[in-house]
Amino acid sequence: MRFMPVVYVREGAKLGKHIYDDDGRILLKKGATLTKKILNRINEMGIRSVYIDDEFSDTELEDIIKPELRNKAISAVKETFAHFEKFSRYISENPMQNKHQIKKLNQKKDEYLQFLGKISEEIINDILSNKHVIVNLIDIKSTDNYTYQHCINVAVLSLVLGIEMKLNKGELKNLCLGAMLHDIGKTVIPKEILLKNRKLTKEEFEIIKEHTTKGYDYLKTSIDIPGTARIITLQHHEKVDGSGYPQGLSDREINKLAKIVAIADVYDALTSDRPYRQAMPPNEALEYIYANGGSHFDFEMVKTFSSKIIPYPIGTLIKLSNGEIAVVEDIIPNFPLRPKIRIISNDNGKVIDLMKEKNLVITGIQYEAPAS
Repeated sequence: MRFMPVVYVREGAKLGKHIYDDDGRILLKKGATLTKKILNRINEMGIRSVYIDDEFSDTELEDIIKPELRNKAISAVKETFAHFEKFSRYISENPMQNKHQIKKLNQKKDEYLQFLGKISEEIINDILSNKHVIVNLIDIKSTDNYTYQHCINVAVLSLVLGIEMKLNKGELKNLCLGAMLHDIGKTVIPKEILLKNRKLTKEEFEIIKEHTTKGYDYLKTSIDIPGTARIITLQHHEKVDGSGYPQGLSDREINKLAKIVAIADVYDALTSDRPYRQAMPPNEALEYIYANGGSHFDFEMVKTFSSKIIPYPIGTLIKLSNGEIAVVEDIIPNFPLRPKIRIISNDNGKVIDLMKEKNLVITGIQYEAPAS
């Protein structure tokens, strides 16, 4: 199973992972033959990349959490965000607010947040039940559901880092809850700005930046959200060198959990297809994170995060420095950049251990199979 942009998928390839609709129902089952009509439909849904099985890669890649739990969490986040949008619209459209209506809206908000707290515990327990958690799967996201899917992915990635940092159970719950809610303020940002496929103007970027304070203000009165979880919504765009927003905090002024979410947030955003650019391969996203360790991100956290990411999962086609094309056959623990590979660009099918062949390096991911 390998991840690739839809534009590179050949007709007749087999789908390697279920595609779900916006309500978490299976839209296209794993194993389906991808015809031109189906590929066009996938593209129309705003899905730009899929997993396929072919003659080079038929290894199953496991998600970190169960698909049904992921879909349940996405649905819960979606409902919570929709309530925030409704709440904000009522406030803006009714200067003389009805106290009874405000009370009802706040009660409903608390119900949603309590449910997210329970889901946080389920996600944590699901991840902790796997003793050897590594990230070798990119979550497929649709344009319409991107924000909710992104929030769950950021929560999962944050937990992987938090567990490796040996955070206690209470910290992990606050981390998960804050990560799921980190972008709730984007609900009230105009869609034409959020989905703009060109560079934002200075004025538009200032509006985008408001999502941190808007989300925090919505959550700060709720007793169901601990302070350390709320602060994630406010601080997840702060940078350790002080160049972030909204307060320009630096290093130790930034909450530890917000620093974790900052890394997970950027990694998932970079490896996701967006209206203005194609998804970045995991190896390039990881290089970006590393390059900004110590300036944007906490460098020690970056090193820990990088140890849990597999940039070239089994089944990935790669280009080598000698011009050959190979498929990743096996991952070497603690050395994800030096896997065992099998050459496929010639007939010898030679297996090479990059831990031993020091003169060879991987130069990138290859999407198109070499001509036979």
